[in-house]
Amino acid sequence: MEFWNITLVNSFFLIGILQDSRSPEVVCAAITLLYLVAMASNGLLLLLITLDNQLHMPMYFLLSQLSLMDLLFTSVVAPKTLVDYLCGQNTISFIGCGLQMFLALTLGGAEDILLAFMAYDRYVAIRYPLNYMVLMRPAVCWSMVATSWLLASLSALVYTIYTMHFPFCRTQEIHHLLCEILPLLKLACADTSQYELMVYTMGVTFLLIPLSAILASYTLVLSAVFHMPSAQGRQKALLTCSSHLTVVGLYYGAAIFMYVLPSAYHSPRQDNILSVFYTIVTPALNPLIYSLRNKDVVGALKKVLGKNSSGQRW
Repeated sequence: MEFWNITLVNSFFLIGILQDSRSPEVVCAAITLLYLVAMASNGLLLLLITLDNQLHMPMYFLLSQLSLMDLLFTSVVAPKTLVDYLCGQNTISFIGCGLQMFLALTLGGAEDILLAFMAYDRYVAIRYPLNYMVLMRPAVCWSMVATSWLLASLSALVYTIYTMHFPFCRTQEIHHLLCEILPLLKLACADTSQYELMVYTMGVTFLLIPLSAILASYTLVLSAVFHMPSAQGRQKALLTCSSHLTVVGLYYGAAIFMYVLPSAYHSPRQDNILSVFYTIVTPALNPLIYSLRNKDVVGALKKVLGKNSSGQRW
Protein backbone atom coordinates (compact mmCIF):
# COMPACT_ATOMS: atom_id res chain seq x y z
CA MET A 1 0.00 0.00 0.00
CA GLU A 2 3.03 2.32 0.05
CA PHE A 3 2.35 3.02 -3.61
CA TRP A 4 -0.50 5.28 -2.60
CA ASN A 5 1.96 7.67 -0.93
CA ILE A 6 3.91 8.26 -4.15
CA THR A 7 3.64 11.80 -5.49
CA LEU A 8 1.14 11.72 -8.33
CA VAL A 9 1.75 13.33 -11.69
CA ASN A 10 -0.08 16.61 -12.17
CA SER A 11 -0.62 16.35 -15.92
CA PHE A 12 -0.73 13.90 -18.81
CA PHE A 13 0.04 13.92 -22.52
CA LEU A 14 -2.80 12.76 -24.77
CA ILE A 15 -1.35 10.91 -27.77
CA GLY A 16 -4.40 10.81 -30.00
CA ILE A 17 -5.05 10.30 -33.67
CA LEU A 18 -3.54 13.65 -34.65
CA GLN A 19 -0.22 12.80 -33.01
CA ASP A 20 -0.16 9.31 -34.59
CA SER A 21 -1.32 10.35 -38.04
CA ARG A 22 0.95 10.68 -41.06
CA SER A 23 -1.29 13.50 -42.37
CA PRO A 24 -2.38 15.37 -39.26
CA GLU A 25 -3.51 18.42 -41.27
CA VAL A 26 -6.04 16.34 -43.21
CA VAL A 27 -7.28 14.61 -40.04
CA CYS A 28 -7.55 17.97 -38.27
CA ALA A 29 -9.60 19.41 -41.14
CA ALA A 30 -11.87 16.33 -41.13
CA ILE A 31 -12.42 16.54 -37.35
CA THR A 32 -13.16 20.27 -37.64
CA LEU A 33 -15.71 19.66 -40.40
CA LEU A 34 -17.38 16.81 -38.51
CA TYR A 35 -17.53 18.84 -35.32
CA LEU A 36 -19.16 21.77 -37.12
CA VAL A 37 -21.66 19.39 -38.74
CA ALA A 38 -22.43 17.82 -35.35
CA MET A 39 -22.95 21.22 -33.70
CA ALA A 40 -25.08 22.58 -36.55
CA SER A 41 -27.22 19.48 -37.13
CA ASN A 42 -27.86 18.70 -33.46
CA GLY A 43 -28.47 22.37 -32.67
CA LEU A 44 -30.90 22.70 -35.58
CA LEU A 45 -32.76 19.53 -34.58
CA LEU A 46 -33.11 20.81 -31.01
CA LEU A 47 -34.40 24.14 -32.34
CA LEU A 48 -36.95 22.52 -34.67
CA ILE A 49 -38.29 20.23 -31.94
CA THR A 50 -38.65 23.23 -29.63
CA LEU A 51 -40.35 25.52 -32.16
CA ASP A 52 -42.68 23.18 -34.07
CA ASN A 53 -45.81 22.11 -32.19
CA GLN A 54 -46.20 19.03 -34.37
CA LEU A 55 -42.89 17.76 -32.99
CA HIS A 56 -44.06 18.08 -29.38
CA MET A 57 -44.42 14.31 -29.17
CA PRO A 58 -42.73 11.76 -26.86
CA MET A 59 -40.59 10.37 -29.69
CA TYR A 60 -39.21 13.80 -30.58
CA PHE A 61 -38.74 14.76 -26.94
CA LEU A 62 -36.49 11.72 -26.48
CA LEU A 63 -34.80 12.51 -29.79
CA SER A 64 -34.06 16.04 -28.55
CA GLN A 65 -32.35 14.54 -25.51
CA LEU A 66 -30.26 12.30 -27.78
CA SER A 67 -29.21 15.37 -29.78
CA LEU A 68 -28.31 17.21 -26.56
CA MET A 69 -26.19 14.28 -25.39
CA ASP A 70 -24.45 14.04 -28.77
CA LEU A 71 -23.79 17.77 -28.85
CA LEU A 72 -22.28 17.72 -25.37
CA PHE A 73 -20.35 14.48 -25.95
CA THR A 74 -18.55 15.74 -29.03
CA SER A 75 -17.88 19.09 -27.31
CA VAL A 76 -16.08 17.30 -24.47
CA VAL A 77 -13.51 15.91 -26.91
CA ALA A 78 -13.29 17.73 -30.26
CA PRO A 79 -12.52 21.35 -29.20
CA LYS A 80 -9.65 20.35 -26.92
CA THR A 81 -8.25 17.99 -29.56
CA LEU A 82 -8.26 20.76 -32.18
CA VAL A 83 -6.95 23.50 -29.89
CA ASP A 84 -4.12 21.27 -28.63
CA TYR A 85 -3.05 20.48 -32.18
CA LEU A 86 -3.23 24.09 -33.38
CA CYS A 87 -1.33 25.33 -30.31
CA GLY A 88 1.28 22.58 -30.56
CA GLN A 89 0.55 21.05 -27.16
CA ASN A 90 -1.39 18.02 -26.02
CA THR A 91 -1.28 18.18 -22.24
CA ILE A 92 -4.20 17.79 -19.88
CA SER A 93 -4.10 18.43 -16.15
CA PHE A 94 -4.80 15.72 -13.60
CA ILE A 95 -8.09 17.40 -12.64
CA GLY A 96 -8.94 18.06 -16.28
CA CYS A 97 -8.36 14.41 -17.08
CA GLY A 98 -10.72 13.33 -14.31
CA LEU A 99 -13.35 15.85 -15.42
CA GLN A 100 -13.13 14.73 -19.04
CA MET A 101 -13.42 11.09 -17.98
CA PHE A 102 -16.48 11.84 -15.84
CA LEU A 103 -18.24 13.80 -18.59
CA ALA A 104 -17.47 11.22 -21.29
CA LEU A 105 -18.66 8.33 -19.12
CA THR A 106 -21.80 10.23 -18.12
CA LEU A 107 -22.77 11.20 -21.65
CA GLY A 108 -21.90 7.81 -23.15
CA GLY A 109 -23.77 5.96 -20.42
CA ALA A 110 -26.81 8.25 -20.62
CA GLU A 111 -27.03 7.71 -24.39
CA ASP A 112 -26.75 3.95 -23.84
CA ILE A 113 -29.79 3.96 -21.55
CA LEU A 114 -31.74 6.52 -23.57
CA LEU A 115 -31.52 4.42 -26.74
CA ALA A 116 -33.24 1.59 -24.84
CA PHE A 117 -36.02 3.96 -23.75
CA MET A 118 -36.39 5.16 -27.35
CA ALA A 119 -36.85 1.53 -28.45
CA TYR A 120 -39.56 1.14 -25.79
CA ASP A 121 -41.22 4.31 -27.14
CA ARG A 122 -41.39 2.77 -30.64
CA TYR A 123 -42.75 -0.46 -29.13
CA VAL A 124 -45.57 1.40 -27.39
CA ALA A 125 -46.33 3.55 -30.45
CA ILE A 126 -46.75 0.53 -32.74
CA ARG A 127 -48.21 -2.06 -30.37
CA TYR A 128 -50.54 0.30 -28.43
CA PRO A 129 -51.19 3.30 -30.71
CA LEU A 130 -54.51 4.25 -29.08
CA ASN A 131 -52.92 4.43 -25.61
CA TYR A 132 -49.60 5.90 -26.78
CA MET A 133 -50.08 9.39 -25.35
CA VAL A 134 -51.22 7.90 -22.02
CA LEU A 135 -48.41 5.36 -21.69
CA MET A 136 -45.83 7.93 -22.87
CA ARG A 137 -47.24 10.95 -21.04
CA PRO A 138 -44.84 13.79 -20.10
CA ALA A 139 -44.20 12.49 -16.59
CA VAL A 140 -43.09 9.13 -18.01
CA CYS A 141 -40.85 10.77 -20.60
CA TRP A 142 -39.19 13.01 -18.04
CA SER A 143 -38.64 10.04 -15.71
CA MET A 144 -36.92 8.18 -18.59
CA VAL A 145 -34.61 11.11 -19.24
CA ALA A 146 -33.91 11.62 -15.54
CA THR A 147 -33.15 7.91 -15.10
CA SER A 148 -30.71 8.00 -18.02
CA TRP A 149 -28.81 10.99 -16.64
CA LEU A 150 -28.90 9.87 -13.00
CA LEU A 151 -27.73 6.28 -13.48
CA ALA A 152 -25.03 7.33 -15.93
CA SER A 153 -23.69 10.17 -13.76
CA LEU A 154 -23.61 8.06 -10.58
CA SER A 155 -21.79 5.25 -12.38
CA ALA A 156 -19.36 7.73 -13.97
CA LEU A 157 -18.67 9.39 -10.62
CA VAL A 158 -17.76 6.09 -8.94
CA TYR A 159 -15.52 5.01 -11.83
CA THR A 160 -13.80 8.39 -12.07
CA ILE A 161 -13.06 8.73 -8.35
CA TYR A 162 -11.71 5.20 -8.07
CA THR A 163 -9.64 5.39 -11.26
CA MET A 164 -8.07 8.74 -10.42
CA HIS A 165 -7.04 7.49 -6.96
CA PHE A 166 -4.50 5.10 -8.42
CA PRO A 167 -0.87 6.30 -8.27
CA PHE A 168 0.49 7.18 -11.71
CA CYS A 169 4.27 7.05 -11.53
CA ARG A 170 5.09 5.70 -14.99
CA THR A 171 5.10 7.57 -18.29
CA GLN A 172 2.60 10.42 -18.54
CA GLU A 173 1.59 9.54 -22.11
CA ILE A 174 -2.01 8.38 -22.55
CA HIS A 175 -2.21 6.74 -25.96
CA HIS A 176 -5.81 7.70 -26.57
CA LEU A 177 -7.88 10.60 -27.87
CA LEU A 178 -9.29 11.35 -24.42
CA CYS A 179 -8.91 10.33 -20.80
CA GLU A 180 -10.61 6.95 -20.49
CA ILE A 181 -10.29 4.30 -17.81
CA LEU A 182 -8.35 1.52 -19.51
CA PRO A 183 -5.72 3.66 -21.31
CA LEU A 184 -5.14 5.56 -18.06
CA LEU A 185 -4.78 2.40 -15.97
CA LYS A 186 -1.81 1.41 -18.12
CA LEU A 187 0.11 4.24 -16.45
CA ALA A 188 -0.65 3.11 -12.89
CA CYS A 189 2.16 1.71 -10.78
CA ALA A 190 -0.20 -0.42 -8.68
CA ASP A 191 -1.90 -3.72 -9.43
CA THR A 192 -5.06 -2.84 -11.37
CA SER A 193 -5.91 -6.31 -12.71
CA GLN A 194 -8.90 -6.89 -10.43
CA TYR A 195 -10.24 -3.40 -11.08
CA GLU A 196 -9.80 -3.84 -14.84
CA LEU A 197 -11.75 -7.10 -14.67
CA MET A 198 -14.53 -5.35 -12.76
CA VAL A 199 -14.57 -2.47 -15.27
CA TYR A 200 -14.78 -4.96 -18.13
CA THR A 201 -17.56 -6.97 -16.47
CA MET A 202 -19.61 -3.91 -15.53
CA GLY A 203 -19.03 -2.34 -18.94
CA VAL A 204 -20.32 -5.44 -20.72
CA THR A 205 -23.32 -5.56 -18.38
CA PHE A 206 -24.03 -1.84 -18.83
CA LEU A 207 -24.03 -2.29 -22.60
CA LEU A 208 -25.76 -5.63 -22.97
CA ILE A 209 -28.76 -4.99 -20.70
CA PRO A 210 -30.03 -1.97 -22.73
CA LEU A 211 -29.07 -3.72 -25.98
CA SER A 212 -31.08 -6.78 -24.96
CA ALA A 213 -34.05 -4.52 -24.16
CA ILE A 214 -33.71 -2.89 -27.59
CA LEU A 215 -33.59 -6.24 -29.40
CA ALA A 216 -36.59 -7.53 -27.44
CA SER A 217 -38.57 -4.35 -28.17
CA TYR A 218 -37.85 -4.49 -31.88
CA THR A 219 -38.63 -8.19 -32.11
CA LEU A 220 -42.12 -7.37 -30.84
CA VAL A 221 -42.29 -4.22 -32.98
CA LEU A 222 -41.42 -6.01 -36.21
CA SER A 223 -43.90 -8.75 -35.39
CA ALA A 224 -46.63 -6.12 -35.06
CA VAL A 225 -45.51 -4.21 -38.17
CA PHE A 226 -45.71 -7.22 -40.46
CA HIS A 227 -49.24 -7.91 -39.24
CA MET A 228 -50.46 -4.39 -40.10
CA PRO A 229 -53.24 -4.42 -42.73
CA SER A 230 -52.11 -1.13 -44.29
CA ALA A 231 -49.05 -1.16 -46.55
CA GLN A 232 -48.59 2.57 -45.98
CA GLY A 233 -48.67 2.06 -42.22
CA ARG A 234 -46.07 -0.69 -42.47
CA GLN A 235 -43.81 1.51 -44.57
CA LYS A 236 -44.06 4.47 -42.17
CA ALA A 237 -43.41 2.27 -39.11
CA LEU A 238 -40.44 0.55 -40.75
CA LEU A 239 -38.96 3.90 -41.82
CA THR A 240 -39.15 5.29 -38.28
CA CYS A 241 -37.76 2.11 -36.73
CA SER A 242 -34.96 1.81 -39.29
CA SER A 243 -33.66 5.28 -38.38
CA HIS A 244 -33.45 4.32 -34.73
CA LEU A 245 -31.90 0.94 -35.50
CA THR A 246 -29.26 2.64 -37.65
CA VAL A 247 -28.31 4.91 -34.75
CA VAL A 248 -28.31 1.91 -32.39
CA GLY A 249 -26.02 0.03 -34.79
CA LEU A 250 -23.56 2.92 -34.98
CA TYR A 251 -23.44 3.41 -31.22
CA TYR A 252 -23.36 -0.20 -30.07
CA GLY A 253 -21.08 -1.35 -32.87
CA ALA A 254 -18.36 1.02 -31.73
CA ALA A 255 -19.07 0.46 -28.02
CA ILE A 256 -18.95 -3.34 -28.26
CA PHE A 257 -15.68 -3.26 -30.17
CA MET A 258 -14.22 -0.81 -27.65
CA TYR A 259 -15.46 -2.26 -24.37
CA VAL A 260 -16.55 -5.86 -24.95
CA LEU A 261 -13.72 -7.27 -27.06
CA PRO A 262 -10.75 -8.37 -24.91
CA SER A 263 -7.72 -6.08 -24.83
CA ALA A 264 -5.70 -8.61 -26.86
CA TYR A 265 -7.75 -7.58 -29.91
CA HIS A 266 -6.99 -3.88 -29.42
CA SER A 267 -4.16 -1.64 -30.48
CA PRO A 268 -3.66 2.04 -29.55
CA ARG A 269 -4.08 3.08 -33.20
CA GLN A 270 -7.33 1.15 -33.61
CA ASP A 271 -8.68 2.57 -30.35
CA ASN A 272 -7.78 6.10 -31.45
CA ILE A 273 -9.62 5.69 -34.74
CA LEU A 274 -12.60 4.16 -32.97
CA SER A 275 -12.66 6.93 -30.37
CA VAL A 276 -12.95 9.50 -33.17
CA PHE A 277 -15.84 7.48 -34.59
CA TYR A 278 -17.97 7.36 -31.44
CA THR A 279 -17.12 10.82 -30.08
CA ILE A 280 -17.15 12.87 -33.29
CA VAL A 281 -18.44 10.93 -36.33
CA THR A 282 -21.52 9.37 -34.70
CA PRO A 283 -22.79 12.65 -33.13
CA ALA A 284 -22.53 14.23 -36.59
CA LEU A 285 -24.42 11.38 -38.30
CA ASN A 286 -27.23 10.79 -35.78
CA PRO A 287 -29.31 13.93 -36.46
CA LEU A 288 -28.81 13.54 -40.22
CA ILE A 289 -30.10 9.96 -40.06
CA TYR A 290 -33.23 11.07 -38.23
CA SER A 291 -33.89 14.32 -40.11
CA LEU A 292 -33.25 13.20 -43.68
CA ARG A 293 -35.51 10.16 -43.30
CA ASN A 294 -38.27 11.82 -41.27
CA LYS A 295 -41.01 13.75 -43.07
CA ASP A 296 -42.11 15.54 -39.89
CA VAL A 297 -38.63 16.95 -39.26
CA VAL A 298 -38.17 17.91 -42.93
CA GLY A 299 -41.60 19.57 -42.88
CA ALA A 300 -40.70 21.54 -39.74
CA LEU A 301 -37.47 22.69 -41.38
CA LYS A 302 -39.35 23.85 -44.50
CA LYS A 303 -41.82 25.80 -42.35
CA VAL A 304 -39.00 27.55 -40.49
CA LEU A 305 -37.19 28.36 -43.73
CA GLY A 306 -40.49 29.48 -45.28
CA LYS A 307 -41.16 31.88 -42.40
CA ASN A 308 -37.66 33.31 -42.63
CA SER A 309 -37.87 33.81 -46.39
CA SER A 310 -41.30 35.46 -46.16
CA GLY A 311 -40.01 37.68 -43.38
CA GLN A 312 -37.10 38.77 -45.55
CA ARG A 313 -39.41 39.58 -48.49
CA TRP A 314 -41.58 41.68 -46.18
